[in-house]
Amino acid sequence: MITTLQTFDYIVLLGLLIFLIVASMYSSFKKKDSEEYFMAGRSLRWWSVAGSIFGTNIHAQQIIGMMGVGYSVGFAQSHYEVWAVVAILVLVYVFIPIYRKRNFFTLSQFLEKRYNSNTRLAYMVVMIAFIMIQLVGGFYIGSRTLGLLFAGSPYEITYFQGILIIAVVTVIFSVFGGMESVVIADNILTVVMIVAVLIIGTLTYMQPEIGGFSGLLKIDHAGANKMHLFLPTNHKDLPWLGIFTGLTILNFFYWTTNQYQVQRVLAAKTERDAKLGAIASGFLKLIIPFFSIAVGTAAYYIFRIRFGENVVKPDDTFMTLLKVVVPSGLGLKGLVLAGLICAIFSAIYSMMNSVSTMMAFDVYKKHINAHASDRQTVRFGQIFVCIMVGVAIILAMITFDPNSSDNFFLKIAKQTSYIKPGLVIVFFCGILWKKTNPIAAVIVLLGSPLIGLFCDLLYEGWLVNFSFVKATFGENFNFLYRVFSITFLGSIIIIILSKILNKKNTHISGESLELMGSLKDIQTAVLRFSLIHIPLITLGYNGIFTPQLLAIPAIIFTFLLFIWYFKHSKEEYILWESDIFYAGLLTSSMVGILYYFA
Repeated sequence: MITTLQTFDYIVLLGLLIFLIVASMYSSFKKKDSEEYFMAGRSLRWWSVAGSIFGTNIHAQQIIGMMGVGYSVGFAQSHYEVWAVVAILVLVYVFIPIYRKRNFFTLSQFLEKRYNSNTRLAYMVVMIAFIMIQLVGGFYIGSRTLGLLFAGSPYEITYFQGILIIAVVTVIFSVFGGMESVVIADNILTVVMIVAVLIIGTLTYMQPEIGGFSGLLKIDHAGANKMHLFLPTNHKDLPWLGIFTGLTILNFFYWTTNQYQVQRVLAAKTERDAKLGAIASGFLKLIIPFFSIAVGTAAYYIFRIRFGENVVKPDDTFMTLLKVVVPSGLGLKGLVLAGLICAIFSAIYSMMNSVSTMMAFDVYKKHINAHASDRQTVRFGQIFVCIMVGVAIILAMITFDPNSSDNFFLKIAKQTSYIKPGLVIVFFCGILWKKTNPIAAVIVLLGSPLIGLFCDLLYEGWLVNFSFVKATFGENFNFLYRVFSITFLGSIIIIILSKILNKKNTHISGESLELMGSLKDIQTAVLRFSLIHIPLITLGYNGIFTPQLLAIPAIIFTFLLFIWYFKHSKEEYILWESDIFYAGLLTSSMVGILYYFA
């Protein structure tokens, strides 16, 4: 067996998995109405919100995929975690007040309030397509990992058998447990996953080839220079300009318009619990750059010395590290594997819970049986989950190669980059511009993939022939640039169509959203933030001070900006009890990382 488990490792592994199953499924025996089944009775406290968000977000695709990208590309992958803080702040101070004021079950209900029922249906269709892509990818990476786990043992499993195991567990949790079970499982596996990545990360840094995190920085500085956050604008995977354009939009999608992530804050007991939970999940995400992505970079140097160049495939980095750096017989391998196995299932059954919610309320109660009982509503959602899992099994078998050497995380990101921008456009235009027309919204929402294909053809068929364009953006059209291009063109299209349709007296919108006061505050905060950091960035860019030295004033000034904002707010809490205080700490941490590793 690749993991060379011993008796105590098996005891720890099985004990943790049994505890997870028993603790999370206990709630399934309680009788639930539809709100309890789909929204956990809207009773989640901030720590449960944080644990569930993190458990849903940091799944096997993240742990294995990000470590693999850290191994092959480098620390620049950390932008997916660090730069997400911006989107979390937008969720907290723009979207949470809107969503929670109306007690929505699904974000498509928000779109119906803002636009019309057609927009609601279009969102549901697009999200189901997105979740299907994620589900198929989850089956692939999960089965591949289980195959490596049991390779060479009497319990060796095939790729198909691994998919079936994951599918069965997914159906059991999603169908019988409901959201309360999902949240309990998310919180348990969040603790297990954090402990697991801390163990494997610490032991990796302790290897003689590395000599600690500081040793990694020294080795990297003298070697491949993988520990820098900002790669050239023409980099094929993670160009820095794409980070601040396309990745920003992807983060907005994930944190503000994504049903299975936002459903956690919708289920919070109070708005304060929702805000603090989202902010706390941001702090948890900042663990990943240093104990997953940078660990993958350290693995690059370890494997190169021990095995030679390109012997280990990127997506096998985690399992290979588990074999070579984690000792057997102490229970540590069992603990790490428990975290990994939990991560395999976490996002999958979280997504399925959201799928059942959307199908129950956006299809069944909306279009089939408006007077359905709670039991009928829940049952319809459960049946659709089973159907979707069955389709995903077939697609996982025919669309993925279990022996692939590609970076799985980047592959999935590229596949979904055609879908996400349309969702962001429709949500943000709906909030920022009251004249956005519902027909225009549906056209852009469903037409986003076509706009993306047009951008691909335009770049690869014409623009790339210009030497300046090719030198700046690369020979191939990076998916982050595609995301920004879709958003830019889609925004122009939705504005033009809205003006044309509105002149024809077409229905403009459903419910008006009054945000002018909060938007003015946000604009002021962004302006002050820019006035602080533009001079510092200029000093660093011109080489007057090192980015590491500039990180100190950047952190201090950023935090003081939030203190100023708190003093001018109408907060009823004292400073250290306020969400603004913790948002300031989170943003300052983000800023410090961006400066230090520039």
